[in-house]
Amino acid sequence: MSVFTPVSAAEARALLAHYTLGELEGLEGIAQGVENTNYFLTTTTGAYVLTLFEHIPRDDLPFYVGLMDHLAHHDIRCPAPMRMDDGEMISEVNGKPACIVTRLAGAPKAHPDAAVCREAGHILGGIHVAGVEYDASLDNPRARAWRERFAEAVKPKLSRAEGELIDTENRYQAIPDDSTLPQGVIHGDFFHDNVLWDEEGAGGVIDFYFACDDALLYDVAIAVNDWCVNLDATLDHARAHAFIAGYEQLRPLEDFERELWPVMLRRAALRTWLGRLGYNYFPRDSHMTIPKDHQFSRRLLEHHISHARSLEDTLA
Repeated sequence: MSVFTPVSAAEARALLAHYTLGELEGLEGIAQGVENTNYFLTTTTGAYVLTLFEHIPRDDLPFYVGLMDHLAHHDIRCPAPMRMDDGEMISEVNGKPACIVTRLAGAPKAHPDAAVCREAGHILGGIHVAGVEYDASLDNPRARAWRERFAEAVKPKLSRAEGELIDTENRYQAIPDDSTLPQGVIHGDFFHDNVLWDEEGAGGVIDFYFACDDALLYDVAIAVNDWCVNLDATLDHARAHAFIAGYEQLRPLEDFERELWPVMLRRAALRTWLGRLGYNYFPRDSHMTIPKDHQFSRRLLEHHISHARSLEDTLA
């Protein structure tokens, strides 16, 4: 989340005129994240988040907003989109498509332990199970074609060793046949700072704007690469095992998924590294933003490559 497009109080009031959410009481920009413009929006009826979509194609927005609406109605604690007086969930502010969703209480846990990781895995499993009944679909915009195309675009910015590492990993990722892995709706960005824990210990998930259809195991790998790593970019096997155990309470992994687990951990690390290289070398004009450490993702990928056999232990 960031602020790319400023929104004034007057503009927020004009937007609220199309809802039954009460009168504006507060409007505060959110600095975290790097994709959309976000504001905390407080009215006389409650606390909300206003999001302006900066780069997501308009045709894709019903998938994201509809997914949150679907999950919120299937016992997943996540932002619920608000409907305007005409029933629509997507509005417009300053020429940008926008939506208002409920604001979840709580805060991320900066240093999740094994118990928290187990609960987080259970939450992700719930999302995957509930997503089976979601009737919309969206191809992953950051799948193999994007990884290979973006690698060529960013290569002139990198050292020779970094470029060779990315090329080698892209060639490796093209080998396994993952088409038979269980597929479905994935969150795509299930990092620890996208789960807010309230005072009672309940976790709620935010930021669904990387969601798409892909291998469910890939989503688990993306999450483990964030929730279950040490400060030196190595995998914490105890936390990873706990995350998987929590996940499998709702969706046990299949044998083929277990075989491709090391591949998916590497793929997830590569995707995150490439994404963060993009934010670093091709920044967008934002009034508020907090950058990500792309070197950490590179070191994590190198760790996964060097410890391929031991990665299977997290599923034991």
